[in-house]
Amino acid sequence: MAAVVGPSRDWLLNTLDGAPKAGRRVCLEDVTAVRNMFGAFQEMDIFQGGGSGRLALAAYMNEHVYPLLRRTYTDDVRRALCEAAAEQTYLLGWMAFDNGEHGTAQRYLTQALRLAEESKDAALGAHVLAGMADQATLLGHPAEGRRLAQAGRQGLARTHAPACLADLWTLEARALAVLGDGKAAGHAVNEAERVYDAVVPEREPEWAKFIDPAYLGGEWANTFRDLGRPGHAEEHARRSITHARKQNRARRGAMSQATLAVAHLQRRDLESAHAAGVRALDLARRVKSSRCVEAVRGVQRRMVPFGRHPLVADFNERAAQLQAA
Repeated sequence: MAAVVGPSRDWLLNTLDGAPKAGRRVCLEDVTAVRNMFGAFQEMDIFQGGGSGRLALAAYMNEHVYPLLRRTYTDDVRRALCEAAAEQTYLLGWMAFDNGEHGTAQRYLTQALRLAEESKDAALGAHVLAGMADQATLLGHPAEGRRLAQAGRQGLARTHAPACLADLWTLEARALAVLGDGKAAGHAVNEAERVYDAVVPEREPEWAKFIDPAYLGGEWANTFRDLGRPGHAEEHARRSITHARKQNRARRGAMSQATLAVAHLQRRDLESAHAAGVRALDLARRVKSSRCVEAVRGVQRRMVPFGRHPLVADFNERAAQLQAA
């Protein structure tokens, strides 16, 4: 793994500050070729999990994309190339995040932000800040997650990017829920819903493709789960599950089923929680995602108060098989 990841980071650390290297001048056709690969790798992440294609993407970036940044180009081509590189570097960070490689994820996200700034694409920069906010909250730093989400929203002040804005409001809600501010978290969810109503999918950039009812509903469900409001959590989780099933998105379906299981446990309904948890396990086996595994562990932790109930024992045995794999 280090043989692929290390050189990629070395390129990033020296690319923008180093002197151009000799070679054919980079043109817009080169940038288009890079962009054409982004969709394929993003689809791999959405449907197979971050652990599935990250090393392949790292190798592609190291061999084909980052070297272009050290060649000569016009200012317009430079901005376009930085934008394309930022998109894919963000995706590398996101894949590492999903695979539980948080140090690597932070480094890639930091470099993606720098590339986005070079491209002068405010929406893309805000998107990178959203990823940073998500990771900060997940790692137990919700105040930092909220600050990053707010910074992203400020960056969109002069740009129309409703999908990205809805995502940032959503991630601020997630952080606020962990902080225990139910009123502010509820307001943030309402703002996210309002903003998303203005989204026209075909007008959104490729990198915003995942910001849809399956994703947003799942994150809103997590918000209300963390606030101890199982009714709202169940409502949004079921909506997310329905959309994820239609799209065959196992990762999102697994995480939303796990959230639904926790909502049932908050209502002391072990039987329904076990059924939802088993569905989460079945979906989680189809992807390579440490976030799915952690979602299953979250259900296990919530089942502890039910002691040695047979359903708890059964779920723990099934979960052990997933974690071993």
